Amino acid sequence: MINEICEMKNCNNCIYFENKKHKDLYMWMSRVPNGPSAKFLIENVHTMEELKLTGNCLKASRPILTFDDSFEATPHLAVLKETLIQIFGTPNHHPKSQPFFDHVFNFKFLDNRIWFRNYQIEDDGTSLVEIGPRFTMNLIKIFDGSFCGSVLYTNTSYVTPSMHRKNLKLDAINRYQNKFNDKKLLAMRRPKQSYPVDPAEEVFETEVDDKEL
Repeated sequence: MINEICEMKNCNNCIYFENKKHKDLYMWMSRVPNGPSAKFLIENVHTMEELKLTGNCLKASRPILTFDDSFEATPHLAVLKETLIQIFGTPNHHPKSQPFFDHVFNFKFLDNRIWFRNYQIEDDGTSLVEIGPRFTMNLIKIFDGSFCGSVLYTNTSYVTPSMHRKNLKLDAINRYQNKFNDKKLLAMRRPKQSYPVDPAEEVFETEVDDKEL
C-alpha cells in the first residue's frame, strides 16, 4: 500500500510513523521501491514547544547532516547512514528548497541507539544553537526490501515496550514483596515480652510519703 502511494507520487524515499496502543511510536525508513528499509522504536521524544529552545531555521532550507565515527564501524550502521543521507539530504538546486544551509541534523550512536539533534547555524558560522526536537531511534530490524523482504540485521538487545513495562511492574512487585518480608522478619525477631526484672534489684527501693517531707 505504502509502496504504491510512493510510486504514484514519484517518491523514492519514505518515512512512515506507526502508533500502537496510543503510547508506542514506531518509525519506518525505506528506499522505495527496492529497499532497503529499517524499523525503529522512537523513544524519549521532546518537542520544540516542550523544550522552548532558542534556535530557529527556515522551513525550506537545506540541512547539513553530521554523523559520528560509529556509523563507519559496523556494516548495519553504514547502511543506516546511507539511508539517512538519502532521506534527509536535500539535493542541491531542488525546486522546493532554498539554495543555502542554516541548520544541522546530528546523528550520534550511543547506548545502542541513534540520537537525533537539530541545531541552527549562527550568523557568524562558528557556533550552533539547538532548535529541537530531540528523540532517540532504537533499531529493531533492517530488511532488504521496502517494508518487507529478508531480514538483513536484527537488534538482539531490543526489548519490546510491552515487555519493558512488564519488567517494570515485576520490579515494583518484587520491591514491595521484599519490603513486606523485611517487616515480617522484623516482627518475628522482636521479643513478645520485655526483658525479665530481677526482684532483688527492688529490695532497697522504698516509697517516700510527701507528708513526711
